[in-house]
Amino acid sequence: MVKDYRFCEGVSILAQAETETLFQVLDQSVQVLMQQLSVSYVDALIETGDNLLSGTVHVEDGKPSQQQVEALEKLYQSVDLKQFDAETIRRAIQLAMLKAIHNDRVDPNHQMTPDSIGLLTAYLIAKLVGPKTDLSILDIAVGTGNLLTTVINQLQTDRPQPIQGYGVDNDDNQLAIAAMSMDLQGSAVELFHQDAIDPLVMPKTSIAIGDLPVGYYPLDERVQNFETKATNGHSYTHHLMMEQAMSHLLPGGWGVFLVPTTIFQSQEAQGLLKWMSTAAYLQGLLNLPTNLFLDEKSRKSIVVLQKHGSQAQQAGKVLLGDFPSFEDQRAFQAFTAQIDAWVSQNIKR
Repeated sequence: MVKDYRFCEGVSILAQAETETLFQVLDQSVQVLMQQLSVSYVDALIETGDNLLSGTVHVEDGKPSQQQVEALEKLYQSVDLKQFDAETIRRAIQLAMLKAIHNDRVDPNHQMTPDSIGLLTAYLIAKLVGPKTDLSILDIAVGTGNLLTTVINQLQTDRPQPIQGYGVDNDDNQLAIAAMSMDLQGSAVELFHQDAIDPLVMPKTSIAIGDLPVGYYPLDERVQNFETKATNGHSYTHHLMMEQAMSHLLPGGWGVFLVPTTIFQSQEAQGLLKWMSTAAYLQGLLNLPTNLFLDEKSRKSIVVLQKHGSQAQQAGKVLLGDFPSFEDQRAFQAFTAQIDAWVSQNIKR
């Protein structure tokens, strides 16, 4: 039976308390390391994560001082990571990253995908794949890994077999955060530091996801073999990355991507649709709640694609609609019930 995701009720009081406890240890140790090492919040967070994983405080050139090493050891010993589940650890790191975004003034393109969107992504995948246990997931724009680990943690609760994840990103700082977070969570994920447009070297997967960066890919000569390349000028990065991810799926595999709501209204929409007609079935386009975004121009949608394969076929009716606000629980549950009905009527699993 597919898990019933509760998007509006939040986590339990106990889970909140455990998350806050771990976050306080992370934050307090980060403050010490920022001062001692003269580094940013993000760099200190990576350092403290590595310290927690190794069970020792890393000292280089006499820093941190012996007094602060003892203070850090006391902080680390106040928590036992084995007592926290992966979701608690992920949420605590997310809180720390939210503070880092404020402290370090992180570029908006490097900010995390919100939990609510990660839960929606996991919910859709769970409905689409059903009780299948042999799952592997590629995140083509993994960043700090919050979307990928949210999805894995949610899907893993119903499946005894570990879900194998793969993440790709060209930003080594983002990957360092992702690696630290996933190691602390015990996630079965391999990370690849590369341009997502370059050939992918991991095995093909059953699922592909991505909070796709929006913009132009500047290196025109490197995308000549892509069907979604622009007819003139630079190509859209999010088109190229979607094509790349879908090409790396197993037959019948699912792609669930965050894209601009206006994706099929751009000047390159015709080329995108032409590629889709030969490579994948467009099964759904769901607009995210408007109150998640600053304005209509920045609004995103979830596009659902299925790679061609013997078990795959075009749905009789494409899944279209607008998610209501997460705060309107009755309307939200009514909408997810419509999705459930659509899946049962249109998708072979």
